[in-house]
Amino acid sequence: MTVESAGGGGVFWRWWTAGTTSGLGSAVGAVALPLTALTVLDASAFEMGLIVAASYVAWIVIGLPAGVMVQRLPMRGTQIAADLARAVAVVSIPVAWWTDRLTVTQLVVVALVTSFANVVFDVANSTFLPSIVSREQLQSRNSLTSGTHASTQLGGPSVGGLIVQVLGAVPTLLVDAVSYLVSALLLRTLPERRVEAPDRWPPVRAMIREGWRFVVHHPVMGPCMWVATAANTVCGAQHALYALYLVRELHAEPGLVGLLLAADGVGTLIGAAATNRITARLGTARALIVVGFVSVAGAVVVPLGTGWLAFVAFAVGNVVFSVGVVVLSVVTRTYRQIASPPELLSRVMATVRFVSWGAIPIGGLVAGLVAGVVGGRTTLMIFVLAAGCMPLILLASPIRHLRDLTDFEPGDLPTRPLPDDAVAAR
Repeated sequence: MTVESAGGGGVFWRWWTAGTTSGLGSAVGAVALPLTALTVLDASAFEMGLIVAASYVAWIVIGLPAGVMVQRLPMRGTQIAADLARAVAVVSIPVAWWTDRLTVTQLVVVALVTSFANVVFDVANSTFLPSIVSREQLQSRNSLTSGTHASTQLGGPSVGGLIVQVLGAVPTLLVDAVSYLVSALLLRTLPERRVEAPDRWPPVRAMIREGWRFVVHHPVMGPCMWVATAANTVCGAQHALYALYLVRELHAEPGLVGLLLAADGVGTLIGAAATNRITARLGTARALIVVGFVSVAGAVVVPLGTGWLAFVAFAVGNVVFSVGVVVLSVVTRTYRQIASPPELLSRVMATVRFVSWGAIPIGGLVAGLVAGVVGGRTTLMIFVLAAGCMPLILLASPIRHLRDLTDFEPGDLPTRPLPDDAVAAR
C-alpha cells in the first residue's frame, strides 16, 4: 500500500504544492537571471553559454553519486537542505547588486550552487513519487506534474518579464528565493521515508556501477536515455541562446521576451494534457517515435523568419518542440519508475539524469562558443542535427518493434552487462 492510498492523497498534494511553488519562482528567475546578465552586466554570448553550462554542470560532477546519496540519506531533510541552499544562493545576487559588487563571475557561482542543489533535489523528488502513488496512477501523476510545470513555465516567464520591466531584473530574483523557502516549509510537513538500511552499505562505486549497468544494458531504458540526451543537448543550446537571440538579433523588449519564452510552457502544457490520449491511441513505444519527428520539426521552425514573422516562428517552433519533448519525458520517466527494481530506482534516475541532463551544459557551452562566431540564428539551425538523432536512435533500437514499452518483458534482468547476442535476441 502506498502512502497516498493510506493517507487519502494528502501527501501527494503537499508534495505537488511544494514543487509547484518552487517551479513558479524558478520560471520567474529563468527570465530574470539571463536578463540580469544581459542588461545589467552586458554579458557576451560566451558568458551566457557559461552561465547555462554552470546551471547544469553538477549533473556531470555528482549526477551518479546523487543516486547513492538519496538512497542513504533522509530524503525529506535532503530536499529541505537543497531548497535552503538555493534560496541563499539566489538572494546573494540582489545583495551584491545593491552593494555594487555584482559580476558575471558571481552569476556563474550562483548557477553552480543551485545546480548542485538541483541535482540532489530532483533525484530525491523523482524517487519519492512512486512511493506515494500506485503503479496505475504513475503516468497520470507524471502527466499532472509535467502539466503543472507547463503552467508555471507559461505564467512564470510572462510574469517575470513584466516584473523585470517594472522593477528591474535583479529585484525580480527575490521571487525565486522566496519560492524555495515556501517549498522547504511545505516539505517539512511530509513524512520521512522509511527504508531498511543494511548493516553495512556496499562501496559507493559498486552501487553506482550497478545502477549504470542496469540502465546502459537495458534494451529499452538505454536507447531512451540516449534519446533524452539528444533532446537535452538541443535544450541546452536553446537555454543559452534564446534570450540572446531575442534581445540582440530580434531586438525584443523584456516583456515580449517573457511572453515568447512562455511558448515553451504552452507546448509543455499541451504535451502533458495529450500524453495519455496519444499513448492510448498509438502505444507508448510508437508515440515516442512520432514525437521524435515532431520535435525535429519544431527545432527547424524556431530560428526562421524576419521581423514579426520571426517572433511567430519562434513561438510556434518552441511550442511544437516542447510538445514532443514533454511526451518523451513523461513516457520514459514513467517506464523507468515501473520497470526499475525498487532498490535501484534512485540510482536508475540518477544515471539517466547524469547522462541526459549532463548534455545540457555541454550544449549550452558549445552553443555559446559557436554563436559568438556565426550568431544565434545559425547556431540554432546547427543544433537541429542533434534533434534529428532522437527518432533515429529509437528506430535503431528494439523499441521500433514494440507498441508499448511495457511489451518488453526482460524477466529478472541482471545488473551485470548483458552479452551482445542476448541483447540482440531480445
